[in-house]
Amino acid sequence: MSEQTIAVKAKQVEEIVEKMNNASSMVVVDYRGLTVEEVTDLRNQLRENGVSMSVLKNKLLQRAADKVGLEDLKDTFNGPTAVAFASDDAVAGPKVLHNFAKDHAALELKGGVIDGKVASVDEISKFATLPSREELLSTLANILQAPVRNVAYAVKAVADSKDDGDAA
Repeated sequence: MSEQTIAVKAKQVEEIVEKMNNASSMVVVDYRGLTVEEVTDLRNQLRENGVSMSVLKNKLLQRAADKVGLEDLKDTFNGPTAVAFASDDAVAGPKVLHNFAKDHAALELKGGVIDGKVASVDEISKFATLPSREELLSTLANILQAPVRNVAYAVKAVADSKDDGDAA
């Protein structure tokens, strides 16, 4: 291999390392058997949820995994491999891929990383069923508003009862 080729591959490994370090979750999939339309649909769904998917060479992925300390993930890098990187919402990538795999048997989840820890397919599937960050924040906001809302209702009820008492 020429020095130029080695330099290009080293740069690619560094780019993958950066993606791995910035990802809150990462899912490795085998996409064999999906049509071009299905892959395009999957990429669009991922993009809408802030997730990027890349088809990468297994050797480059293995070298990057070594550099970031994810050696246990190297077993998933065989055959045609695509990796979905989610940086903002850790649940987004696993959720989209899990739901897409339910409807498209050709998409096979192989493993991944959630919050820096290697996760099995079962763990990714369980993680995918969790509510998204926005859903959790909405639920939290509703829980925090409930006591204030109840006090407001009580004050209004007292005010209404006093108004009724004055009218009589």
